[in-house]
Amino acid sequence: MWLFFLLSALIVLLPVPALATQAHSDPEGLYVHQFAHAFFIISLGIFIYWIRFRDLVKETGWRYIQYAALFLILWNTDAAIAHLLDEQLKIIEVERVGTWHIKITSTDNTVFTIIFYYLVKLDHLLCVPALFFFSAGIRKLLKDTPAPKTDPMIAGESSP
Repeated sequence: MWLFFLLSALIVLLPVPALATQAHSDPEGLYVHQFAHAFFIISLGIFIYWIRFRDLVKETGWRYIQYAALFLILWNTDAAIAHLLDEQLKIIEVERVGTWHIKITSTDNTVFTIIFYYLVKLDHLLCVPALFFFSAGIRKLLKDTPAPKTDPMIAGESSP
């Protein structure tokens, strides 16, 4: 148990960059990645449409999954904006000035752009709720689904 606490303390006290928003090589990797964000957004929009069209949102599990899809749409939009700002338009420059400090500068030298970029980089505030709702929805659907009836022939019982 003490080893667990020691390792946990080391992880907390010796941080390394998380690199949550992945950088890509210019320009092909970034274009494909941005296209994937757009494709995922459109796919999730269609998924929400079909969930609602079939009135599945009346069930709690499907409603949670719909919320998960909505949060994933927001997360993908957020990530695409982050890529756009720092990789495509190169409006933002991030410099590491210490273990716990970074310096964010913008080409237009406005505080709004820097604060907006900082908020966009907090994409986990959208991704974590998405995964929570997805997990809760799947759990609810599994709980509400009746157990399958077993065929006596498959179970090894003989027929009368």
